[in-house]
Parts: sequence; C-alpha cells; structure tokens
Amino acid sequence: MQTLDEMKPQQSPELLKSLHILTRDGKINQDSRRKLKQVYHLYNFIEPTLEKLNQEKEYYSIVDHGCGKSYLGFILYDLFIKQNFGKVIGIDTRQELVEGAKKLASKLKFDRMEFINSSIADAENLIDDHVDMVTALHACDTATDDAIYFGLKRKAKYFFLIPCCQAEVSRVMKKNKSASLKDSITELWRHPIHTRELGSHLTNVLRCLLLESQGYKLTVTELVGWEHSMKNELIIAENIGIKKGNAKERIQEILKVFNLQELEPKFII
Repeated sequence: MQTLDEMKPQQSPELLKSLHILTRDGKINQDSRRKLKQVYHLYNFIEPTLEKLNQEKEYYSIVDHGCGKSYLGFILYDLFIKQNFGKVIGIDTRQELVEGAKKLASKLKFDRMEFINSSIADAENLIDDHVDMVTALHACDTATDDAIYFGLKRKAKYFFLIPCCQAEVSRVMKKNKSASLKDSITELWRHPIHTRELGSHLTNVLRCLLLESQGYKLTVTELVGWEHSMKNELIIAENIGIKKGNAKERIQEILKVFNLQELEPKFII
C-alpha cells in the first residue's frame, strides 16, 4: 500500500475514499492507482475542451454513457466543473450503480450531477439538456456505437471515446469467413485470434469514418501505456462542420473488402 503522491492538488480526498481508491488512512493499492492514472490521463485530454466550453458558454452539459460507478464523471466534476458552470449526466443500465452514484453526489454536495438508469438508446428521450460533450469510458461492444448515435442525434460538439470489447464486426467476419476464403486477404482473419483483433481495429476505423462523414475532426491516440490497460485507444472528435467528402465511399469499400456489407446501415447515415 502506498500514498498517492501524484494526486492532483485540487482533488478531494473524501471523493477518492468514497470511490474506494483511497483507504481511510490515505493509502492506495496498485489496482486503484492504475485505475486513477487512467482517469487522470483522460482528464488531461478533456481539460482543454472544458476550458473552451467554460469560456464560450454560460452553461454546458456532459453525458457519460455506461458510467458505471462514474469514476470519470466524479473526477471531472471534482477537478473542474464544481468551480465552473457545467453539468454531468451519467447513464447506466445497472440500477444499483446509478443509486450508489446518486447517494455519493448528494453526500459530496455535487449538485450539478445527475444519474439516469437507462439504456443509451432510451436516454435520448430522458435528457432535456443540450448536450455539448459525450464521453464513454470502456463502453462495451456496441455501447460505443450507441453513444456515437446519441451524440450525433443531439448534435454534440465533442466526443471522448475509449471503446472496449468490440465484438460485433468480428462476429460478422466469422460468420462470413467461408464465403470469403477464396480471397487471399482472408488470411488476415483466418485464425480466431486474428478475427478478434482485426474486427476490433476495423470497428474503430469505421466509427472514425462515420464521425468524419458527419463533420467531425478526429484525433486517435493511446490513453496510457499498454502496461496499464489493453483497452487503450482514445478517439477524440470535434464537430467542425466540414464533412470528409470520401468518408462514406471509404466505409463502403472497407465493408465490401471484408464482406461486411450487412453492417452498412450501422456505419452510413
């Protein structure tokens, strides 16, 4: 057990204790250190955008999909939003986690935090606020896609996405593998582990092209070193109002090459 010397100076120890990242005597174990380091790294990416929103708007809202215990939402609120104008709305399908987050927000007097027990799709009809930013930290499989659709419908200015367990494209590749075997490119996903890895990569490539087709500028990078997490790809998108002209054609070409045409309605709007 170690003390967290690198804890940000404005960070509330009470919050970290409530999230079970710090023990009551201010100690931290290695697993908690790793989790907090990931969230801090993501905060460092998000903070400049929060600064911009804070300068441009008197009020802004962030919707965090698949929030779980809302580590990210609470850290964003504690480090920045509580001193400024924003609001955090956490969405999760697990009622017990939503209720726990509500109690913690009330205990800490984080008054501009709201938590909704809902699927991402249904949340569209439950949020009245204008949505400025959509986040999804390790939203599993198609939950990242749902977060993207939600943000596009709500005309969100910014996305911060860390996809996780992207399995849908891999399932379709596996299903159609026998029909593709005549092409040498199928060697890229002939073995099951390659199907999984390539399917995960293709999923994020297609998501990026979808966002570019809708007027977003993309930055794709790693969140932290691979020793901390294998689910490490960070997709940052900002709506600049300029659609990438060939994005839809590129999506169609990729789907055709990998025999994924049935997924066209998912990636072309």
